[in-house]
Amino acid sequence: MSIRPVHKVIKSKPTLEGAGVHLRRAFGFGNTTDFDPFLLLDDFRNDIPADYLAGFPWHPHRGIETITYVLAGNVDHADSIGNNGSIEAGDIQWMTAGRGIIHQEMPKGDKAGRMHGFQLWANLPSSLKMTAPHYQEVKAPEIAVATEDDGTQARIICGTFWGKKGPVTGIAADPIYLDVTVPPGKCKRLPVDTSRNAFAYVFAGSGKFCNASGPLAVPTESVNWLDTTPPAEAEDRSLILFDSGDEVVVQAGDQGIRFLLVSGKPLKEPVAWYGPIVMNTQEQLRKAFDQLNEGTFLEMTKID
Repeated sequence: MSIRPVHKVIKSKPTLEGAGVHLRRAFGFGNTTDFDPFLLLDDFRNDIPADYLAGFPWHPHRGIETITYVLAGNVDHADSIGNNGSIEAGDIQWMTAGRGIIHQEMPKGDKAGRMHGFQLWANLPSSLKMTAPHYQEVKAPEIAVATEDDGTQARIICGTFWGKKGPVTGIAADPIYLDVTVPPGKCKRLPVDTSRNAFAYVFAGSGKFCNASGPLAVPTESVNWLDTTPPAEAEDRSLILFDSGDEVVVQAGDQGIRFLLVSGKPLKEPVAWYGPIVMNTQEQLRKAFDQLNEGTFLEMTKID
């Protein structure tokens, strides 16, 4: 087995989105190659209602899939293809925007005022950019859970892992999306196919993602040759991008660790991206915004 070394560790950055929602962005609106087929990951954990109640009023998407995973509170939603409802703690909303959808997401928080969750954007291949939009909502009890003898637990949102299959199906990027908890002090090896790009995002506890058998477990880029100190533990709100290999090794800290582990097969296609619309060429992108201005965005359209 080949352990994936850490390529880089990134702390998520404070960002203002929607109508004034305070969140943290782990990655997005930069180099898309490292995370291909994923485009963006937002951490919208917030305990101050005034910082999130304005929400994300009606806005368009095209060419991507948005995946919302709620940990606390609830998010009311509605869209232009007739879906509406509320996703609550432990629920998943997986929306394929395809050729075009307009929707809104309004976070409400729980009784303690907490609104915790994540939104991940996955790119669509050029062959599916203009597919019909559709929507999958998964309630918490439907999510498969695999538990190892050492207490390590994986909630499997999408894909197959440890012999169990997640409830979200038919996704273009064939992703594996896991919510992993490793107990304090435990070292765990997690398989990830070599054909995939992979990242982890820590949201509770801390730990080290590295090759513990190596003489020096240092990141593979931007290190000083005199720096012989292994990387510090990845703490809350840390994003870990992995290099190639077929397994991830994590050593949980004293409080254990909980993180998202996400992998997908890269599309290796050009990306033309502005705001909520992601296409392959600037011409396609301009056409999408022209249609928004003309009021024809939701009409049946063929890609150029």
